[in-house]
Amino acid sequence: MSDEGQTITRQEQETIDEENFIENTVEEESDEKIIFKYSITSYGADYTLDSLVKRIQDGSIYVPSFQRAYVWKIKDASRFIESLLLGLPVPGIFLSKEQDKKLLVIDGLQRLRTLQYFYEGIFTPTKKEFALKDVHSKFEGVTYKSLPSEDRRSLDDSILHATIVKQDEPSGDNSSIYHIFERLNTGGQTLTSQEIRACIYHGAFKDLLEELNANNSWRDIFGQSHPRMRDEELILRFLALYFNSENYHKPMKEFLNQFMGNQPLNLHSSLQIRQAFVPTIEVIHRSLGTQAFKPKKIINAAVFDAVMIGIARRLEKGKIDNSETLRDIYQKLLTDEEFRHVTVDTARTTEDAAVNSRIKIATKAFAAL
Repeated sequence: MSDEGQTITRQEQETIDEENFIENTVEEESDEKIIFKYSITSYGADYTLDSLVKRIQDGSIYVPSFQRAYVWKIKDASRFIESLLLGLPVPGIFLSKEQDKKLLVIDGLQRLRTLQYFYEGIFTPTKKEFALKDVHSKFEGVTYKSLPSEDRRSLDDSILHATIVKQDEPSGDNSSIYHIFERLNTGGQTLTSQEIRACIYHGAFKDLLEELNANNSWRDIFGQSHPRMRDEELILRFLALYFNSENYHKPMKEFLNQFMGNQPLNLHSSLQIRQAFVPTIEVIHRSLGTQAFKPKKIINAAVFDAVMIGIARRLEKGKIDNSETLRDIYQKLLTDEEFRHVTVDTARTTEDAAVNSRIKIATKAFAAL
């Protein structure tokens, strides 16, 4: 109950818990603006439903598969299939053409997954047979296999329109797809930045982030995995600033998009990335324990990136054996007036000057180890 005696809803409690989990997250930049124009090629394509399902099954159309993606209930899915069987118009989908020529779904996931589940005969969320429910009596309880042959052919030959987009400029990062995805997927609970990146920037680097996020030392410091991928985003933030801080310019969200979208495994090997993160988080865990990065009882993202980079740069010169000295330097850093100004005592921690200043201060402090 709140102070006024009103019940706090589950969604409100999740928001409260999330805000109290990490201080100064990337999402503080609510006033972000896109800072340049894109050059995007787009064209329309009409697909028959059976060809769409085949493309999903063979992977030539890639449907993001992280856990929160499919939210339709059996009634919602049934009504969509019913609309197609009745010949009613349905909204089109948006696809992004990737470098490997595959098509990434940026809008229309619910519709495409529903088609796949119906054709395959299993409503995957419940693991039960996909039989239409609460629809026209002619189709009530019908599965794809039990459809009359004429209706099945009509469904197979039905058309779903797709708009296919490809970013021409700037080349290399596909960041426009992030913004298209963000703006099209506004229904229900808004996705966090990292959840959108998980959909768009799939592949080896995304898999490596998941691996690093499971590191035992990191898990002990952060706690249980964050349901909105804030922990994974912090690791991305460290890696982006560690490898590319000299090119940092706000907004932080766009900086992270570009780093993840630039296929960093082409620029840095998975070994380099592991060597940057794993020894650093392990020495911090050994020296500072679960209170690392928490000047106010919760993780401060600005303290996290500065301390991680400072210690990672020191580790480039050799092992750190003196945990007590590291702990003393860390405590002094948290009381340093200039460092606190760009990490704890300001809400504008992603300003260029603040980012550069705190990394410089932390790097100098830990260099003395």
